[in-house]
Amino acid sequence: MDDALWKLPATQLQTAYRSGKFRPSDVLSAVLERSSKVDPVLNVFATLDEEGARRSAAESDKRFARQEPAGPLDGIPITVKDNIPVKGLRCAWGSKLFLDQISQTDELPVARVRQEGAIILGKTNVSEFTLGRGNVHTLAFGTTRNPWNPALTSGASTGGGAAAVASGIGPIAYGTDGGGSIRRPASHNGLVGLKPSTGRVARRDGLPVILHDFEIVGPLARTVDDLAMALTAIEGPDPLDRMSYGFKPGALERGAKNLRILYVPRLGDIPVEAPIAESCAEAARKLAKLGFDVEEGAAPFDVALFEKHWPVVGSTGLAWLLRDTPWEGRVGEPYPPMIEKGKSLSAIDYVDALAAFRQVYAQLAQNFERYDLVMTPSAGAVPWKAEEYGPPYHRVFTGFVNAAGLPGISIPCDPTPDGLPVGFQLIAPFGADWSLLSVAKDYEEAYPWADRWPSL
Repeated sequence: MDDALWKLPATQLQTAYRSGKFRPSDVLSAVLERSSKVDPVLNVFATLDEEGARRSAAESDKRFARQEPAGPLDGIPITVKDNIPVKGLRCAWGSKLFLDQISQTDELPVARVRQEGAIILGKTNVSEFTLGRGNVHTLAFGTTRNPWNPALTSGASTGGGAAAVASGIGPIAYGTDGGGSIRRPASHNGLVGLKPSTGRVARRDGLPVILHDFEIVGPLARTVDDLAMALTAIEGPDPLDRMSYGFKPGALERGAKNLRILYVPRLGDIPVEAPIAESCAEAARKLAKLGFDVEEGAAPFDVALFEKHWPVVGSTGLAWLLRDTPWEGRVGEPYPPMIEKGKSLSAIDYVDALAAFRQVYAQLAQNFERYDLVMTPSAGAVPWKAEEYGPPYHRVFTGFVNAAGLPGISIPCDPTPDGLPVGFQLIAPFGADWSLLSVAKDYEEAYPWADRWPSL
């Protein structure tokens, strides 16, 4: 039985625990054994906390024996991206600069899942400062690889968490998305991944903010039901996060197949690789067959305006973060030019960027007066060599969603001819996160993907 336990989704584990079919410690043992086989190949973990996980599983066993589970996530093995503080564990942010940084408290989303009894396996590898170039390849922790083909990238910057779920190291991963860092790895690994609306997941006790309010904590999973369970555990307001007020807990709602969807296959003349274009076009046809009103069209916002200003935030944020830190010779290759660019920019440049992003939001909001959702590919490129940076067009479909504060989800569609995963993205109006999950559930039921596993 143990051989199959690491494959089970969180919702099935929850049912089995409550019925007494098996215990959380049984599942943890199977997941850790699976990790011992695949992590030497994939390099998922920055920090594996086997001792802490076994302690949590034993406590969970006792709660289920008393029939008193702490919450829906009780006994569920999860991973946490290594830019989200977990009390007592290192939080290195993918950088040699922070290898000695031990978190003194849980960031709020972690505190919430811990309160539900989740088993935290450890911290997953992340692109340095979460400012990846399409891969997780750091001086501090090496290269994280794609379970579908370990020669290729698992995506940035939640590449470790995505590779973990795709390979069976826990059914849920928590990551962050500041420009596509959940959605693109989800696409590259055959998972469903959500970037929530700004504020839906309250944040406090986290790392310094270097991406304005664009970086959001969100989940990745193999199934929509697991994704919904993972989101429910972390969403909701907190007094110390003013952006979190006004959000109420959501739930899956079925049967909304009369929604109007604008399908945007490309942004202007920016390239999209053929296998992705073909798979996403087929996904659009499948949505239409399900009863959605799908119309193809151009980008409903000023792409050039967004592209002009998007690099400003990351460069200035990184320069601010390292302003008093001796970083020379201790950070990865892409970052010195970024830091120097950030130093050269002015406050006027930064405010210009924020003003531009408000325009992008307004343009998208006007679009949502006509359409309920926008559909695009999740990434412009299929995975490339793990040690190399992605082509510039790989990331064009995701950052504008962050700049506008909107929710976006990546949903698996048909793989490439050589078997690599592909995902399409749905974007909803501000606050309509659960509409995305509901549509994803309809698509999943008609065109399931969870039974696809890498041969690793």
